[in-house]
Amino acid sequence: MELSEVDDYPPIKIDSWFQVGFVLTTGINSAYALGYSGAVMVPLGWVGGSTGLVLAAAISLYANALLAKLHEIGGRRHIRYRDLAGHIYGRKVYSLTWALQYINLFMINTGYIILAGQALKAVYVLFRDDHAMKLPHFIVMAGFVCAIFAFGIPHLSALRVWLGFSTFFSLIYIITAFVLSLRDGMSAPPRDYSIPGSKVSKIFSSIGAAANLVFAYNTGMLPEIQATVKQPVVENMLKALYFQFTVGVLPMYAVTFMGYWAYGSTTSSYLLNNVTGPIWVKTMANIAAFLQTVIALHIFASPMYEYLDTKYGRSKGSAFSFHNLSFRVLVRGGYLTINTLVAALLPFLGDFMSLTGAFSTFPLTFILANHMYLMAKKNKLTMSQKLWHWLNVCVFSCMSAAAAVAALRLIVSDSKTYHLFADL
Repeated sequence: MELSEVDDYPPIKIDSWFQVGFVLTTGINSAYALGYSGAVMVPLGWVGGSTGLVLAAAISLYANALLAKLHEIGGRRHIRYRDLAGHIYGRKVYSLTWALQYINLFMINTGYIILAGQALKAVYVLFRDDHAMKLPHFIVMAGFVCAIFAFGIPHLSALRVWLGFSTFFSLIYIITAFVLSLRDGMSAPPRDYSIPGSKVSKIFSSIGAAANLVFAYNTGMLPEIQATVKQPVVENMLKALYFQFTVGVLPMYAVTFMGYWAYGSTTSSYLLNNVTGPIWVKTMANIAAFLQTVIALHIFASPMYEYLDTKYGRSKGSAFSFHNLSFRVLVRGGYLTINTLVAALLPFLGDFMSLTGAFSTFPLTFILANHMYLMAKKNKLTMSQKLWHWLNVCVFSCMSAAAAVAALRLIVSDSKTYHLFADL
């Protein structure tokens, strides 16, 4: 069943596997990486956290490779996740996949705006201690800057040079956080690495951390990214994935383990809030985190932008014609306004990571990928291979349900502890 929309936008088949590898690496080493010490290692501890990070990387590579291999089935390329699902299942699952994907990306983008606001606030408190400006104020500023950037970048492939800047900014805050954490850890007394909380809270926190683990590695938009890859598209996408899960994960691992080693169970969900050091160094790192977040958000917002542009607003001619530019200002500005409002209303970053992993990353990347591969290749699979994929579907479905309950519990608990528009 063919449900594909217009296939000539955004531009397809123009990017090398190396550029796509950098797109994927930008996501994995975004400023979210500054939160995994607190959001993954603290609730799981050394053994659970370390094992979980490596295991989650392995199963994420496997699931994404399955998706990559389904890009060309039925005699055509499927450049959107929903198109692939519609081809295999039909209209109902096409619509369900569309909804899941955009919920996933909306929550990721909301988290990015929270992160960007936290980075701006961290700069502010380095120079002022009057608390006149609160986190929601900085979240609004961050949302405005993200909107300005979105107006000027018409589609994902247009990022190009910005991916280089993104890598540069990532190196600044990751190296800074790593070095300052190492210095703090070497001069600090013995740390407490015990998992905090009651028995019940530990269980829910561990389940939520499992959702954070899969969130760390997965985009929920692999077909859209793969759409830009040059031929041979499957082989080049697999190269990009191997780059992401080998070289690409090393900076994230380094800062995650070092942060937890230095601060133990007191590590926050934004590592730069823990580190001590020269003000100018911390300022530089926070500004770099803010700027990288603006670029990374654009990557994860691009499927929504592409859908709106293709469906409603894009006209022929220059991407910077008055019609196309004014449409981006109106529609992308409206979308990011909603993102910013939700981010300011519920600025609980770790909870958003857990919720995203539970409600969308598990279903899209693990459940749906295994089942789609099973359906598309069923005549070529042995019985043991079929059982393997069904086992994956069942296990990840149970994990998704448990993680959803845990994430909702965390949000309700934090909403009671703090308040709406909290200044965290």
